[in-house]
Order: sequence, then structure tokens, then C-alpha cells
Amino acid sequence: MARVTLATIAKQTGLSKFAVSRALSGKSGVSEETRAIVQQAAADLGYLRPSSIQTPNLMGIVFHDADLVNSELHLLIQTGFQAEAQRRGYQARMIWTHLIDEIEAFALNCAGVAMVGPHTRESMYKVKGLGIPLVRNGWIEPLETFDMVHGTDHEAGAAVGKYLYDLGHRRIAYVHGAPRYRGRRERYYGLREVLEDCPDVELRQMTFDADYHFIDRLREIQADGFEPTAYFCAHDGLALTAMSQLMHLGYRIPQDVTVIGFGDFSAAMQITPNLTTVKTLGQEIGAGLVRVLDDRAHGRINPAVPLRVMVTGHLVERKSSGPAPVG
Repeated sequence: MARVTLATIAKQTGLSKFAVSRALSGKSGVSEETRAIVQQAAADLGYLRPSSIQTPNLMGIVFHDADLVNSELHLLIQTGFQAEAQRRGYQARMIWTHLIDEIEAFALNCAGVAMVGPHTRESMYKVKGLGIPLVRNGWIEPLETFDMVHGTDHEAGAAVGKYLYDLGHRRIAYVHGAPRYRGRRERYYGLREVLEDCPDVELRQMTFDADYHFIDRLREIQADGFEPTAYFCAHDGLALTAMSQLMHLGYRIPQDVTVIGFGDFSAAMQITPNLTTVKTLGQEIGAGLVRVLDDRAHGRINPAVPLRVMVTGHLVERKSSGPAPVG
């Protein structure tokens, strides 16, 4: 038998899913007559409301289940979310999905919901339409009216640019891997912003995929007369790829080239030399999500003012970085 969802009840009654969710959750915005119609239809169809639907102290977090690149960061966010929720007297509940009906049904349980990863705008507006606090960790449209807690991607790129310049590096490559990730582009924009004011610096981007590898791109830019002395990699995993390939080609790190990553994930300490990187404070991001939801739930924030909360990382200097080689 097919699972009965809010959409099933909406189709049965001829109402919107928004009206159905409001009616079933006991919230305002629908008439008592409509509420009775929805409740009767739900009973006839065998719809099972979550037992915790009236629980006001439940904070939920929805991780996008296809965002595997950031899985380690998400674990850190989960840890911070759970700890801060408990500290503030909430229960925490998590799901991993990208399906709109599942997200909507989950949100009906919660006093507030955080959505982490590349969720669609449709799914975000579905949750917002339920009338409960919603906060994002993930990119949104410019000036869009969602609260957001995130790291300092652009600022991190700028900090790395200054760090490399002060070490004497004047030929710098930014290693994207796949450039479709917004955070990676923001790190590049920050790096470029600093280095554009340094006329003696040449900056190149390196993009590659499963069919066009790091070494292929390196040989291409070398053939064009560009020999980087420093690589800023958009993710620690990319930095490991760059380091292993460079060392395979006979480069010494950091004597010949400097390599810097982003994230400070477990991989940073699993290679020799250990990786210089920018630490992303995932647990603090998770805690920040709860703080915003709690403040929204208690009316401490002007409802007309969406928030952007930035959790600032820092550069962790290890053995993969050093002064630019002479000559």
C-alpha cells in the first residue's frame, strides 16, 4: 500500500498542502471547518501523524543525502547541533533526504528546522510555509529572506592570498577540481581580490574531473609557460590529490612548491608533510544553527530581518607551506 502523505490528503480534499499541514499541526491559518475536513480525510486515508507533532521542544536538521563531498563537515555540524540543542533544553532529530514530501513531513514535528546542503528553493519554501523557524547552511539567492549560518569562504581565500604573498609566492594556482560548488568559487574570489592588487602576481585556475586529471591540467599550464610555486586547493581532498601527484613528479614540498588546503579535515594529518589548511569550524556552525532557531522561536529577532551569521575559520600552518623557492 502506498504511503499516505500530505500530498495525498491535499489531493483528496482539494486543498493545498500548506492548508493540510496547518490543519494537521493545529496551527492558525485555516478555518475550523477546513481543519475538520482535513482531519477526517487523514483518518479515512490512514494517515499517521508523527507522535511528537505536539512536542514544542524538538529541533530538526535535514542533511541533503546526495552531498557526499561535505560528509565530514556534516558530521561536525551534527555534533554541534546536538550539543547546543541539548544545552538549550531541546531534543535534536536528524534526517538525510532531498525529497520534498519527506522534508515537509519531518518539519511538522519540529519547533524549528535547519537545512544543510544543496536543498532546492522549493523544499525551503515548503518548510517556510509551515510557519516554523527555518535556517540554512548552504547557499541561497542574493538578499533572499532566509536565515543562514555559514563559514567565511571569501574571507578565507583572501587570507590565503595574503599569506602566500607574504611568503614570496608570485605564481599561484587555485585548484578547483569541479568548479560547480559555490563555496569553492567564493574562496577563489577572495584569493583573487587580494592578488589583483599585486601586479607582480600571476594567478591561474586549475579545474579537472574524472576524465581530465590534475596532471593533465598541470602539463597544460606548464606548456603555456606557467610554473606555480604555490597551490591553494579548494578542499583538503583536492590538496591530497595535488600533493601526491606533485611528489610523484619529483617535486619537494614545501621546498619546491607550497600546497594549502581548506577544511582541516582528517585527511590533513594523513599525509606527509602534514597539510597547511584553513580550518572550518563545523561544530560551531551546527551550534549557530540552533541558536538562530531558538532566537526565532522565542521572538528575540525581528521577523522582518533575515540573518547572515558567519563563523570565522583560521589558517592552520603546518609543513606543506613555506617560502617561495629562489630562482
